[in-house]
Amino acid sequence: MPNYYCEYCGTKSSTIASLTANSCHRHPLGPGKGKHKLYEGSEKTQYSCKYCGTSSSSISGLTANSCHRHPNGVGKGKHSPTL
Repeated sequence: MPNYYCEYCGTKSSTIASLTANSCHRHPLGPGKGKHKLYEGSEKTQYSCKYCGTSSSSISGLTANSCHRHPNGVGKGKHSPTL
């Protein structure tokens, strides 16, 4: 059975429906202001930020920190995983 992950926080779910039905604490609009977003890439051993190249072994580890090259500005957005 495949795993599905949230692009914003790395939450794992066994179905897309159960993942996207719940609020995401790392949603760009703020905690509780949006649902999980399906990460459409494949499972990897390392995930890299599409803005700056920082790597982590998990999506949750990557997206936990602010990205200094985020399009909204320094400190105004989290790392975002590449597909």
